[in-house]
Amino acid sequence: MTPSKTTFLDRDHSILAFNERVMDWARRGQVPLLERLRYLCIVSSNLDEFFEVRMGAHLGAALTNDKNGLYTVASYEGLAAKTHELVAQQYAIYNDELLPLLEKKGIKLVSHGERNATQRRWVKDYFVNEVQPMLMPVGLDPAHPFPQVANKSLNFIVRLTGKDAFGRENEVAIVKVPRSLPRFFQMPVVKGSKQSHFVSISSLIRSHLGDLFPGRQVTEFSQFRVTRHSDLAVDEEEVKNLRTALRKGLQERHYGRALRLEVSAGCSEFLSRFLLQQFGLPEMALYRVPGPVNLVRLTQLIDKVDAPALRFAPFSPGWPVQLQRGQSFFERLNQGDVVIHQPYESFDAVLAFLREAVMDPDVLAIKQTIYRTGAKSELMELLREAVQRGKEVTAVVELKARFDEEANITYAERLESVGAQVVYGVVGLKTHAKMLLVTRREKGKLRRYAHLSTGNYNPGTARLYTDISYLTADQTLTADLEQVFLHLASQSRLPKLNKVLMAPFYLHKAMVERMQTVADATKAGQDGRIILKMNALTDEPLAKALIHAGQQGVKIDLIVRGACILAPDVPGVTDNIRIRSVIGRLLEHSRVFYFRHGDQEELWLSSADWMNRNMLRRVELAWPVTDPQLRQRIMDECLTAYLHDNQNAWALQADGRYVTVSSQAEGKKMPPLSAQGSLMQRYGQ
Repeated sequence: MTPSKTTFLDRDHSILAFNERVMDWARRGQVPLLERLRYLCIVSSNLDEFFEVRMGAHLGAALTNDKNGLYTVASYEGLAAKTHELVAQQYAIYNDELLPLLEKKGIKLVSHGERNATQRRWVKDYFVNEVQPMLMPVGLDPAHPFPQVANKSLNFIVRLTGKDAFGRENEVAIVKVPRSLPRFFQMPVVKGSKQSHFVSISSLIRSHLGDLFPGRQVTEFSQFRVTRHSDLAVDEEEVKNLRTALRKGLQERHYGRALRLEVSAGCSEFLSRFLLQQFGLPEMALYRVPGPVNLVRLTQLIDKVDAPALRFAPFSPGWPVQLQRGQSFFERLNQGDVVIHQPYESFDAVLAFLREAVMDPDVLAIKQTIYRTGAKSELMELLREAVQRGKEVTAVVELKARFDEEANITYAERLESVGAQVVYGVVGLKTHAKMLLVTRREKGKLRRYAHLSTGNYNPGTARLYTDISYLTADQTLTADLEQVFLHLASQSRLPKLNKVLMAPFYLHKAMVERMQTVADATKAGQDGRIILKMNALTDEPLAKALIHAGQQGVKIDLIVRGACILAPDVPGVTDNIRIRSVIGRLLEHSRVFYFRHGDQEELWLSSADWMNRNMLRRVELAWPVTDPQLRQRIMDECLTAYLHDNQNAWALQADGRYVTVSSQAEGKKMPPLSAQGSLMQRYGQ
């Protein structure tokens, strides 16, 4: 049977379903209270990005009344209804569960009506001395039209009675709240008290809005926030300098098309309709929220609270089990490849490898891809030092790493300033591969050493994301990487690679071929098995290849953290395919692809998800793990453990719903197993 439309699920609804699973952690009573609040913040951040990147085309279709295209009025209305539902659940958890529990622990957001006289005096003084000088109310009239409102900024809209200083009855004013102002302030409490009382910037300003308009009366007001389209679009073939064009685009990003308007739950019809008209938005783009319009900023409150008992117990990753502290990486890699399973094992070992390469006088050249490295990067400083020590440094910097463009432009300029060779990859393709290649002179000959990874060179996310780092001195593999770097720098034709699979040239086709090989062998009577772990599966040709393999009898398990368009367990179509998602304390990020037929097996690690953009519009790498012991370790830790997880796993159903996987299976009580928890216990210090 060929795949039908019912076999494929809607990608955008699948993204929202992922956020429902994340939000489940905010509901869990066994999760520390401040961490529950943090999960709520994560959902808000994810929804912001969903609107900024995914919602624009749907809204455009709604505004033009398109009913037949890829994006339609119906697609917009369906997504808007679902996001409204998610937002309502968020604020219900926030107001009905988390705030009361926090208050029981002595942590309270004190509203104006709840403040005692001492607290009101403190708030008044703070407003007058620290906040009011930063505010510039704008009364709207023909000379003062509606101001530009930046993406996701906090603002107030105010309706006034009376006349202004010139005798005019301009009744609407806008107050922008500068981003430089903290969103939460801790108020003084009685000495010796264990209470922690806070006031939000929105509550503080709303308490004193009248002070901003002397001689007039505020009759209506609301905080508001607009989310705008923020996916940078630069035609690389039309611009002479990509870096300059991106800098300009970054300035304009804050003022893209409006997509969502958030206001206070009590915002009047007059003010809400006024704002919708100003931003050119339909009614379904209005979100009335009973609380702060930006829950993401609650992370500031979380960081201010001194309550270790309300957070996850600190986790300290162990030093990689295959490495000895103080041992030369070059000596160790000449004995065999090394796997580092982050964050259970420390990312510091990767920095130590680069540091040794920078300091070693026998190292002649260092080449590295830069995608996301974080705001303050020791890695970038090491590359600068390598240049200053006389080494040839080549950095392939991806300027279009979404929401990291500005940091990467700055890093590129700093590397260039000391003499590094900086290139920006291939026109029209993002360089998403993570690779570091070191060339060293040993006994009169050149020898290469490499680091490959499923994740980014970012020490911050390396503590929170599960990824595989792979260190090797394999001559064939490192020679392939040399060719990849040469291709990216010179844009010359890529020769045939011996071990590495590279997108957009070979990776997509190679994955399809491997699925076909397993399918053919299974049809011929061999035992066939495919297990894949990734962040997203949205590429239809790859999904169809999986369906075909399953129909030939291949047993297929997919561990897909986020969006997944393939529906399992559709009778006669995907009977042999099971799909699960694991959402835990750590963000699942590693990509592992396993294929077996009979006694022939392959395991690949990759930087690529199974998405059309990764396979056909990005530079991505996949590489084989050929050492039997390392392959078995990755199988055990990244695949088998996750297929047996019954604490944090969700099973995808044929209709697109996800249901929790219980330790109570088929009437048998299984011991509780958390893949992440077991690995943290195994490797943590």
